[in-house]
Amino acid sequence: MFKDCVPYKVDNQINQESWRVFRIMGELIDGFDTLNDIPPCVSIFGSARTKPEDKLYQETEMIAQKICEEGFGVITGGGPGFMEAGNKGAHNVNGTSVGLHIELPHEQNSNPYITTRCAFRYFFVRKLMFVKYAFAYVVMPGGFGTLDELFEAAVLVQTHKIGKFPIILYDSKFWGGLIDWIRAEMVHRGYITENEINLLTICDTPDEVLKIIKEFPKKQ
Repeated sequence: MFKDCVPYKVDNQINQESWRVFRIMGELIDGFDTLNDIPPCVSIFGSARTKPEDKLYQETEMIAQKICEEGFGVITGGGPGFMEAGNKGAHNVNGTSVGLHIELPHEQNSNPYITTRCAFRYFFVRKLMFVKYAFAYVVMPGGFGTLDELFEAAVLVQTHKIGKFPIILYDSKFWGGLIDWIRAEMVHRGYITENEINLLTICDTPDEVLKIIKEFPKKQ
């Protein structure tokens, strides 16, 4: 005599968490497949709120153009502001112009200068792609998101989870105070060493940025 078969009752919360894992896997696979054949790239970060008439916007465009003229590609977050400037500079010289786009309540539209685009739901997957496919970071002035991307890269290099690569902070007027504070407080209290500050390099001209980027592969 057989017992009645009772359908397995799936807990909705557990079911949702399980499917989230598959969504994350899907974003990873899509990112790897899309970016696997791009040339070595430089990731450019910065505020989404910068306007095209801003001098630093125009210098970002110039930096990206120079990077692509050397045969490298440019990766940005795909949005407006400094991200748009980076993609525009690459696009102007028919370079590889990658946008790793994420939908946000604000500033969510992608810019029109992207030639290779990935869309993400999860920040941590998107940041993985920035690190995996770039051999240098150029960090323009920005807000919390810019600081997040900057310090994540610095921690990964500091802890030897990835190899050392250039992390360039552009505009000493903006970044100088932060570096002074790190030295006065974090180094002074023994939280980091003076050598670890050297993971970050401040530049003020596109030519300075290009020189560091060009020299790095030779050093490796």
